[in-house]
Amino acid sequence: MSQEQHRPQQGDQLEPIKYGDVFNVSGELASKPVAPRDAATMQAAENLVLGETQRGGPAAVMQSAATYNERAGLVGHRDATDATSEDGVTVSESINLDGNKVITERVAGQVVGQYVEPPPGASPAAVVLEHDAITIGEAFEATALSAGDKSVDQSDAAAIQAAEMRATGCSEISPGGLAAIAQYAVSANTREAEKTKLADVLEDATQKMGCDKPVTREDAKAIIGAEIRNNPNMSTTPGGIAESMAAAARLNQNLY
Repeated sequence: MSQEQHRPQQGDQLEPIKYGDVFNVSGELASKPVAPRDAATMQAAENLVLGETQRGGPAAVMQSAATYNERAGLVGHRDATDATSEDGVTVSESINLDGNKVITERVAGQVVGQYVEPPPGASPAAVVLEHDAITIGEAFEATALSAGDKSVDQSDAAAIQAAEMRATGCSEISPGGLAAIAQYAVSANTREAEKTKLADVLEDATQKMGCDKPVTREDAKAIIGAEIRNNPNMSTTPGGIAESMAAAARLNQNLY
């Protein structure tokens, strides 16, 4: 997720979320919008091979992106990307030399998710994150794309605070940091007609944060818990902070 991301402001021409915005892909695929039939096909493939749709996995990421694109009127409900129509969406399993099961998910031949499951009964070993692992800041920026029009509420502020603390290792809110900005936005949104949106807080998050780190399973669990505890419905926001962090952790390492 090293691509520069831009969420159109009011008055700009809307741009769809493309594969290059949410996955580390290149070439023609990177410039293609994520379409509903692509997401449905990946979901079916995960269900067929893995028995269920993986929480925070590529299908979930694609579904969030496709939903945003469809709601914005940028793709149709039955649309599919040319590249996926020609080269397909696949989920495959193999066994590596250590006896671990390797699950690889591809779109148009390019890997969008790969993770390792140890044999049953084995102690899960620490997984070394790759140099291009998705960071907390990058997951924030993905949220600005997938749920950027949502007004900031207390569940968002709590999730941002939990994520920032995981990134900095500090147990207090940093003055002027993302958590402080989000908390102010919650207060302002209760008084003002013009609401502060998630994109207003999270755009260019990697530049706003003093520290950043790759998202791990433990990070995602803490952030998901913070968002759920502060949501009256005890749920996460579709395409929101918790789901973006879960997707990033899933892509970084399979510890779910």
